[in-house]
Amino acid sequence: MDIKLVAIFFILVCSVRVIRTTHPECSIVLHLLEKEGECKLQMSVYNFVWEMTGCLVEWDGVSCWPSALNGESLSVSCPLILLKPDSPPALITRNCTPEGWSKPSLPYYKACYFEDSSEEEEETGDKQNYFATVKIIYTVGYGLSLASLFIAILVFCIFRKLLCIRTSIHLNLFSTFILRGLAVFVKDAVLFADESMDHCTVSTVTCKAAVTFFQYCVLANFFWLLVEGLYLQTLLVFTFAQKRKLFWLYSGIGWGTPSVTIIIWTLLKSQFDNEGCWDNLDSALWWIIKTPILLSVFINFVVFVNISRIIIQKTKSTDQNGSEGLQVYRRLVRSTLLLIPLFGVHYVVFALLPEHVGVGARLSLELVLGSFQGFIVALLYCFLNGEVQNEIRKAMKGCRSQTGNNVFNLATQDYVA
Repeated sequence: MDIKLVAIFFILVCSVRVIRTTHPECSIVLHLLEKEGECKLQMSVYNFVWEMTGCLVEWDGVSCWPSALNGESLSVSCPLILLKPDSPPALITRNCTPEGWSKPSLPYYKACYFEDSSEEEEETGDKQNYFATVKIIYTVGYGLSLASLFIAILVFCIFRKLLCIRTSIHLNLFSTFILRGLAVFVKDAVLFADESMDHCTVSTVTCKAAVTFFQYCVLANFFWLLVEGLYLQTLLVFTFAQKRKLFWLYSGIGWGTPSVTIIIWTLLKSQFDNEGCWDNLDSALWWIIKTPILLSVFINFVVFVNISRIIIQKTKSTDQNGSEGLQVYRRLVRSTLLLIPLFGVHYVVFALLPEHVGVGARLSLELVLGSFQGFIVALLYCFLNGEVQNEIRKAMKGCRSQTGNNVFNLATQDYVA
């Protein structure tokens, strides 16, 4: 039995699944499972008749060989679903002998592909190495982001003078990045820890819950990115605004919209598409999640352009003579660069493209760069924040002065004693 082609396909499936939320098209595996079921049905019907007179019905992993008399030869062609486009048809022949079915006259990988198997295996190995490298990089990126975000939240909680509407929105954004990073690790642990798992047929409550949690975290992250953009635009456009009421509105957008979306999606998936681990991008129900994400991305892009326009106008209205104009221009450039990782504008590049277009660039942009986004946000809005640095300096000076006083008091006590 030669099922080398199927093995190669499974290697590719596992390689791609390591780095994506959804596994690739499993139509080949499902087709083979269907044909195997039909073949087993034939076995139960015909094998007892032919047991003493010839070869029994046999499933070789790819094709079903019907029963035959001794000395009879049968031929099958490569299944259409496995046949490479523009490849000439080739027949695979087996002889029925007193010892049973002979070996196939032609291996499946040659009948279907007409390529050197060593080249196919080498290409598969290169893809595996590439995907494994990407997985290592994004694991390091999410780990670094989680550590930096936890520290950033701790800093804001310790220095409570820094807490305001703006920093509260930052803390919620930090929380979504933390949830998203944790969701990635949970999803990898549930779906990809067991390499022997059949990702095309597995359908457990655990894997569905992991995918649902991941989708919710992604939605919350995108909508809090949107909230950051909307709030900054509010500060630039409206001088006087009821910020407390706005914060509750923004909280409803950031946490409420993803919750409602996920509830609707979960109910519809459980009723109409309760197959696999709910990670099939070809499902029409995927648009329930994708549409809000696309809307948030494009609204953020419009907000980004509008904020850039407002900053340019404010720059033109200031004094352009001397160093002040230069400093304002530098702040403009810096602010614009900060908005890019903050708003996720780079996601616009692939927002409307099909999932199979630009896979390499998409992986580098969404997984590699996206995994470090939390670290960049924590760095820019906490560790490099002037207010945070001033509070840390004050705390350090207070500790030094207190330590100096303690040393002086100890020395005085020794002298008095």
